[in-house]
Amino acid sequence: MGQLMGGDPSLLRRINSAAVLRALRAAEPACSLTDLARVTGLSRPTVEGVLDGLTRAGLVAETTTEAAPGTRRLGRPARRFRFRAEAGRLLGVEVGSRRVSAVLADLAGRRLGGVSRAVSTQASADDRLARVTTAAGELLGRHGVTAPTLRAVAVGTPGIVADDGSVALCTALPGWTGLPLGERLGEAFQAPVLVENDANAAVLGERWVGAALGADDVVMVLAGLSPGAGSLIGGRLHRGHAGAAGEIGALHLLGRLATPERLLSTAGTPVDPLDERAVARVLAQARAGDPRAGDAVARFVERLTHDVTALVLALDPELVVVGGWATGLEAVVEPLRRELDRLCLRPPRVVASALGAAAVPTGAVRLALDRLEAELFTVA
Repeated sequence: MGQLMGGDPSLLRRINSAAVLRALRAAEPACSLTDLARVTGLSRPTVEGVLDGLTRAGLVAETTTEAAPGTRRLGRPARRFRFRAEAGRLLGVEVGSRRVSAVLADLAGRRLGGVSRAVSTQASADDRLARVTTAAGELLGRHGVTAPTLRAVAVGTPGIVADDGSVALCTALPGWTGLPLGERLGEAFQAPVLVENDANAAVLGERWVGAALGADDVVMVLAGLSPGAGSLIGGRLHRGHAGAAGEIGALHLLGRLATPERLLSTAGTPVDPLDERAVARVLAQARAGDPRAGDAVARFVERLTHDVTALVLALDPELVVVGGWATGLEAVVEPLRRELDRLCLRPPRVVASALGAAAVPTGAVRLALDRLEAELFTVA
């Protein structure tokens, strides 16, 4: 709070500022001085003093309220104030095997724009990072965002992410294991950077504005050939002791006969697990009635059921959300639901992702917004 306000106000001042700012954000588009005093329990003079400081910091603006047409206003109009969501910007980024994406939002989390760029599955870590910074830089430039106004950046990436923002282990992207991703992107963007596993980011996105809205116990499955999952327990992200929770793609090693690459094979030739077009093609052929494709999808659903059941039995979620990068994955929702009904002691609801390919960057925006709110509203 002190940093955003450009100083180091007293503890009481910070507490009062956080209370007023929180009330203003909850009362969008605007709130009167009288209502702010009532909601926060502070005196009008105290609220006025806090608003003066927040206005100087650029976080609050006084606004006028027009009288309704045909009405006559008597007396002095009430002073009304609003939170300046335009005072800064947040950036959510997804780093994937075949594409990088970025979403720009204001300080209220409202989406302002997005960009997506293709990248080779064999790109080096440096080349992939360059693709991220170039694509995000185009987005920031398009919206006139400069370094001082970029309050936070959050990144969703495959792999196990360490507390310091480095990638502890990643088999999907060349050269990604050991990469100090947060540090590298922090240098590029000149802003605080948070790094999170992509499935973890996706479950946050779905709970914020997607299929898991309002649910507290959720498993979100990114259902590729090597699936991953993000889980919420009691509304909180469950990362595990070393950040490896949800790495269900490794379960095939426990005696499973079919390797991931052969699950969706229709002609004896392994399917590249990173080739979303090939996966989507098999799913489409199955919907069209092709028997070999149907058998391949049945194997895929069997494997997915095996993986998801392990999480459901362990975590007892109320909801399972199925998403991922390949089109047509919604076709596996009903078969998966039937199998979970058969195998689980208390079957959860199973739904398709509402955000689709936007789940990870949207969840990354939510992470950046969480960081901003902690800075604005947490008083140490």
